[in-house]
Formats: sequence, structure tokens, C-alpha cells
Amino acid sequence: MRTHFSRSAFIEGARDMLPMTVGLIPFGIVCGVGAISVGASPVSALAMSMIIFSGAAQIIATQLLAAGAPFAVVVLSCFVVSLRFLMYSAALAPYLKPVNHRWRNLIAFLLTDQAFASSIRRFRESPDLRGSVSYFVGGGVVLWAAWQIATIAGIVAGAVIPASWQLEFVVPLCFLALLAPLLHERAALIVFVTSAVAAIALDAMPMRLSMICAGMAGIAAGVIADRMSGRGATAESEPGN
Repeated sequence: MRTHFSRSAFIEGARDMLPMTVGLIPFGIVCGVGAISVGASPVSALAMSMIIFSGAAQIIATQLLAAGAPFAVVVLSCFVVSLRFLMYSAALAPYLKPVNHRWRNLIAFLLTDQAFASSIRRFRESPDLRGSVSYFVGGGVVLWAAWQIATIAGIVAGAVIPASWQLEFVVPLCFLALLAPLLHERAALIVFVTSAVAAIALDAMPMRLSMICAGMAGIAAGVIADRMSGRGATAESEPGN
């Protein structure tokens, strides 16, 4: 394990991720309150939070379990909602080939929207794989710990916090704050606009498949934009242009 661990990079990742926990905590509280409100025991609610580590999947699992849905349906629903992580994993996979399976398993468990957005640039730009892996793990550990603390707070609060507050809106705002610095390139902006438009247009699709379709549309748009940009650069470099 020490082969891919850098203490300084781990601390840096943890420090950089701390501001993101501000948006994560209200969502975790909502998940804790939701689990208790449907009759889950405090131990069960905390165990779900520790194992699933996904707000959307945790809320869906809680709702389905409360409705008496079969376990297979709960697992399938959580899988569909979490399909976006396949895209995140595919983006990270080329950089993690030299990493041993124990570190890859840890990174897979800690993979979240925030952790991916804050780390992908470092993986792309830094040749120090050891530092990049440790940076990712440091940020992921902070997010996981903050999520458990928030869930415990929600469990303790129980039904005191009314569901009408709808605190979960803070999470997309937090992710947008991470996304904005990445939109300085034209291709990235095209991906963002395409995905956003597709997500809104396909919102009526069942099981939140609109998010997956929007992601695929964004990937396709990014590939096309990147190829067109490459052809344009080649044409400009040709003699006589």
C-alpha cells in the first residue's frame, strides 16, 4: 500500500476537499432524517450510509425499502441511478492501470461526483501517479467522514427537521462550483451545454435514465468537438494557410 501513498498529497487532497463538505452536510442530514422517518433503526440508517456512500442511491433505497419493494428491485434501482460512475471510472481507468488492486478498490469505493471533479485534472496534468492517487484518497476520506457525521446528525434530529425544507438542492450547487473552473475550454463548454440541454429535455424518462442519456450525449458532443478542433489546428498548420 505504501507504494502509492504520499502523506503530503493525502493531506493536500483532504484540505482541498474540506470546503466541499459544506454542501454535503445538509444532504447527509436529509438522508439521515429520511431513513429514520420511514422506520429504519439508527444502526440500520448509519450502516446504509457507511456502505452505500451515495446520497441519491441512499434516498432511493430508503424509499423503496419503506414501500416494501423486493431487494432485487432496490439493488437494480441503485445501480441505474449510479450508472454515471461508469463514465467516471472509464475516465480514471487509463491513469490507474499501474496501481495495485487494493488501491483501485479503495478509489472505486470513494468515487463521488466531488472527488472525481476535484481530482481528474490532477491525474491528467501531473506525472506523479503516487501523489495523484493519494490526493484522491485524501479527498475521498474527508467526504466519507463528513457524510457519516452528517448522517448521524440527521439520525439524531429524526423528524424534527421538516421534509419541506428540501435541503438537497445544495448538492448540485456544490457540484456546479467544482465544475465551473473546468469550463475554460471550448470542448468542455460544449459538453456542459449539450449534457444540460439533454438532461432537461429527457427529464421525463423513467428511473432517472435521463442523466445517463445526457451524459452519453455530452460525451459524443465532446468527441466531435475535439475532433473538429484537431482538424482545424491541422489545417492551420498546413503550408499556404
